Amino acid sequence: MNGQAIGALRHRLTLEQTSLTPDGGGGNTESWVQVAQVWGRIAPLSGRESVEAARIAGRYRYEITIRYRAGVEPAMRFRLGARIFHILAIEDIGERGKWLKALCEEREL
Repeated sequence: MNGQAIGALRHRLTLEQTSLTPDGGGGNTESWVQVAQVWGRIAPLSGRESVEAARIAGRYRYEITIRYRAGVEPAMRFRLGARIFHILAIEDIGERGKWLKALCEEREL
């Protein structure tokens, strides 16, 4: 992404993180809440299939690049409409605080 035009960030993504709410029975209910809306570039990397719950399910890896944003971590995810991209790893490209690259996985349910 180094040296590319900002126009390469053409997808409007929702950055989400988990939120725990007490369920009244001593446990918690996990839900996802919006942290921010960001523009990003989605580039496919690879895909594979596996048998899960007696059916074939796909897992696809993507590289998502956004402008630098502090606080983005692997416990978060990106959403694009109904599509969900779980963040596996984050890289501050060039360690300059300009671009973030996220290795993400989209899982078929």
